[in-house]
Amino acid sequence: MDAVLTCMVGEKIGPGDLNAQLVQYVREVFGVDGAVALRSPSIALKYIFRALNLQSGDGVLLSALAPMWQFQTVEELGFRPLVIDVAAETGQVTVETVAEGMKNNAKVLILHETLGFLPDISGILELGIPVVEDISQSAGASLGGKRAGAFGVFSILGLEEQDMLTAGGGAVLMAPGRREWIVLKKLAAEGPTTDILPDINAALGYVQLKEQPRNDGVRREMYSLYMGSLMQRGSHRTFIQSGDTVTPAVYSFPVILSSGCKEVKQYAARKEIDIIPAFEKTIAASLEDTLEGCINAKSLLLRCVLFPLYPRLGSSRAAKVAKVLATLP
Repeated sequence: MDAVLTCMVGEKIGPGDLNAQLVQYVREVFGVDGAVALRSPSIALKYIFRALNLQSGDGVLLSALAPMWQFQTVEELGFRPLVIDVAAETGQVTVETVAEGMKNNAKVLILHETLGFLPDISGILELGIPVVEDISQSAGASLGGKRAGAFGVFSILGLEEQDMLTAGGGAVLMAPGRREWIVLKKLAAEGPTTDILPDINAALGYVQLKEQPRNDGVRREMYSLYMGSLMQRGSHRTFIQSGDTVTPAVYSFPVILSSGCKEVKQYAARKEIDIIPAFEKTIAASLEDTLEGCINAKSLLLRCVLFPLYPRLGSSRAAKVAKVLATLP
């Protein structure tokens, strides 16, 4: 709040010094060569496709559990969204599903790292398709000591309401490598100023990123508490991160239910705990009736819910959530 008020008192809320400050800090934290802070993730995709010189009709691979805005943006920009399934155990696209999708003239993969977990990034990169990481839910995750966001040709750090870090809207588009940054820097300089994130949002984003290490510690404590409670119940499960050198981000606490979602939601509500469907705003949810294949994503859409987990939840409230997890029907 102090950061936002300072910005307002200075009577400078459009793109300016705070935008530059956010960008510089992102470069330091994620170890990327360059970045641009923009007004939305969809604008970020527009710049990415221009930087990659995609042609009208080219295919873009998307996870069925990626947010629907990705599908809509790909279509609006004149490209073909190619939706691929995920693994039932991880909720992530796999080397196999990506390889199969590449057969349909796919030119790029938007790699949505769903709910903070990481897919087999190394295996996917070996396929040779350009990869754009969406770390909106996985900011803070790492592989082999390297942070998520540093593996693709470009990376999107969403700052929207439901993202790991929020600035009330916006996104930071990162170019991990120098060659890609040279191209992106030129495109950003030539683009309209209305594409650039205003300082009032940048102030929020900067504070969120500065506070992330402390908030991450709180999140992990809650996650450990919840996991212990869920294991007591035994009949339900959550996603498990594969890979010995991978540290996932704690975005929320997903539970894959073995019983009916309606029954569990009613039980939690009686205990004054609100749970929400994990994938209600995804491609699978929006295209459920017309989406071919993607059996695993459709199953997770019906059975996976999120229990409240965020830094300001408080210890007493978290203990109440843990008790509900241990007694789920």
